[in-house]
Amino acid sequence: MDIVKKLQNQPEYIRKIILWLIVIIIGLSLLVWWVKSFSQKLKEFEKEEFIGGLNLPSLDEQLQKLPEAEVPQDLGGELERLEEGIEGEEEEEENGGAE
Repeated sequence: MDIVKKLQNQPEYIRKIILWLIVIIIGLSLLVWWVKSFSQKLKEFEKEEFIGGLNLPSLDEQLQKLPEAEVPQDLGGELERLEEGIEGEEEEEENGGAE
């Protein structure tokens, strides 16, 4: 009880310093405890068992289920038509801008 009376008789700034020191000490001790606990849980964690429990399908299975991509055979003709269309639009812009 003498400690409490001594604290009560101290100026307010001293009491605040003591309070914050106690809060910091308790906070740091809880942080150390949490880090130790977390590291222990990570050591005990069984990655293979966890991944196996997820029942994720394998990549090979998913690739086999994908539909085959359809590639057009006549890409040359399409490319020529696109180039002609672009050239035609450029000419129209040049002619329209000159007027």
